[in-house]
Amino acid sequence: LVATVTKVNKMTAIFRQLFSMAVSEHCYDTMFQSGHLFDIACLKLLITKGLGYGIILGSIVVKLPQIIKIFASRSSRGLSFAANLLELVAISATASYGWRRGFPFSAYGEGLFMAFQTSLIAFLTLFYSGQAVRGWGFLTLYALIMAYLMSPRAPFSWLQLLQTGSVPLTASGKLWQAWYNYRNSSTGQLSLITCLLLFLGSVARIFTSVQETGDQLVVVMYTVSTACNGIILAQISYYWNADRAARSKAE
Repeated sequence: LVATVTKVNKMTAIFRQLFSMAVSEHCYDTMFQSGHLFDIACLKLLITKGLGYGIILGSIVVKLPQIIKIFASRSSRGLSFAANLLELVAISATASYGWRRGFPFSAYGEGLFMAFQTSLIAFLTLFYSGQAVRGWGFLTLYALIMAYLMSPRAPFSWLQLLQTGSVPLTASGKLWQAWYNYRNSSTGQLSLITCLLLFLGSVARIFTSVQETGDQLVVVMYTVSTACNGIILAQISYYWNADRAARSKAE
């Protein structure tokens, strides 16, 4: 019995520590010590943190289907390097801005994982278009720039400027890809799964940004991103159906 009680106490202590780190110690005391499980402020914080960490976990693999699709086909057809570059700058600006502002990791952490994957897609776009040297040079330069932006050496005013510019950059990158799709009447190697996850993630991030940061720049950026991701998602659906109809007609 003593051993069981000791084990339960250890598990309770571990749960308290994890909950306090992920949400807050105050909410642990309010919900579990005082028994106010449905405290509105703590429930809102719990949902916000849960969504934030869920987005981060999803971001680890969000662009993996796109990367796999490029590798499998050994082709970057339908992908615009310029569009990926604009998106990468916007993602990197948001991630480095959140880091330097000291926001909770749950508020910006996915930017780091998405920046890595987007830079890899940009590299593959160059590599499979016969520009391997340029691709390796791009990766090296990007790594050096990110290391500088994340360091205290970079003036915070630069990060503010980049974050302000991330809104038009996000829109430009997505709309460039949308125009590229329209011009080609096809979405090429764009992954439906990746685009759907990006759309859902940006919708959820609007809510978490309002709750955790209150930063209007960040909120506006994710609102614009949601709208643009929706356009590309609609294009994938449209051209997918158009391609199927064309194939059926040919058969």
